Amino acid sequence: MSVSSSPRARLLSIGLGALALVTTAVATAPGGRAAPADQARPPASEVVTTLKFVRNSADPQDSRLYVVRGGTPVAEFRAGSGLGKKHPNGREECARGEGWLPRGTYKVGTAQTRYNGSLVKGYAIPLSDKKSSDNRTWRTQLLIHSEMTRDGGRGSTENRRWDGVDDYKSAGCIKLEPNDIKKLFRNLSRFPAPTRLTVV
Repeated sequence: MSVSSSPRARLLSIGLGALALVTTAVATAPGGRAAPADQARPPASEVVTTLKFVRNSADPQDSRLYVVRGGTPVAEFRAGSGLGKKHPNGREECARGEGWLPRGTYKVGTAQTRYNGSLVKGYAIPLSDKKSSDNRTWRTQLLIHSEMTRDGGRGSTENRRWDGVDDYKSAGCIKLEPNDIKKLFRNLSRFPAPTRLTVV
């Protein structure tokens, strides 16, 4: 009797045949077409871009702003909010003009490269107003911004000129260093604009 006709060899042959049938069934979509490899992955146009600001209690001026795509961070920037760890109200989200941005969700407005507010100029992204944790105090006129001139350059006065880490302090807005906010804008230009910011 040859080896190929032994019961063991026949069982092995049947087993390999069954495995081939199962593999073909898994890899084939209904109708006999091959299933696409990225069938479970949504189209790029359906992946949502959001922003996330993570407050750093140890040093509010060393917090982080993230660009998030489909739940995954794709860019990270150092950012600050409020008047900082040495200020008595720097971490108090209900202190208007002093404390950091309240925890929660914000609507994100249209990014502008030539914003012309009375205090803020240049690159800026408006944020919706937010009621703070006391459920009474509203924080308003909130932005993601830097310190620069309206055309994005370095000015001569303090609030138009970035001098260093102390300039991460703000009246509650999220502040980035000028080069970083320009990088943020370039990053956001690659995707559909975010409409939501989450602060944690």
